[in-house]
Amino acid sequence: MGKTEGGGVKLQKEIEPFRAAIEAVQRLLAKFDDRGVIIGGIAVGFLGKPRLTEDVDAMFLLSTQQVSQFLESANDENIQPRISNAEEFARKNRVLLLRHSPTETNIDISLGVLPFEEEVVTRGIVQSTSTLSVRLPTPEDLIIMKAVAHRPKDLEDIRTIIDKNPKLDIDRIKHWVTSFADVLETPILWTDIEDMFK
Repeated sequence: MGKTEGGGVKLQKEIEPFRAAIEAVQRLLAKFDDRGVIIGGIAVGFLGKPRLTEDVDAMFLLSTQQVSQFLESANDENIQPRISNAEEFARKNRVLLLRHSPTETNIDISLGVLPFEEEVVTRGIVQSTSTLSVRLPTPEDLIIMKAVAHRPKDLEDIRTIIDKNPKLDIDRIKHWVTSFADVLETPILWTDIEDMFK
């Protein structure tokens, strides 16, 4: 189980408003055999540099047939849909738009199905502060996800993850990012980040 190092106090401060929501998502992960990871800004806070975020993002390996069961378990954790047609939306878009009612924190759950996403979960790691443990992707896999998302804040997140993790498996990152770049016909997914590793 990894421990956070420099920036731990700042990380604690950034995640405090979301603590109950994160803990609820962690309990959901346990109910579904840890077949998922927390991603997004919370993961960046642990694996890169703490930054302001307004929600909790996670990826679960779930089929669309499991959505109803998942929503029932989520409700037990005070997590409910934040749109009226959440189940239908999830079946079409492979993302559940939820809210943790006690903290009014939005929670987005991506439904993973790709071989890469299966690898992300299999390779998942647990990171801890003094009071909270979360299941996360490896730094390499979070970089890959951020490279595919490719918004300006994702590119900045990649820089902070690289800065904090000097012993990255760059071959793995290049393999998956270039694979997604080929499928999406978007070569900049790799070329925009390649120099960051030098």
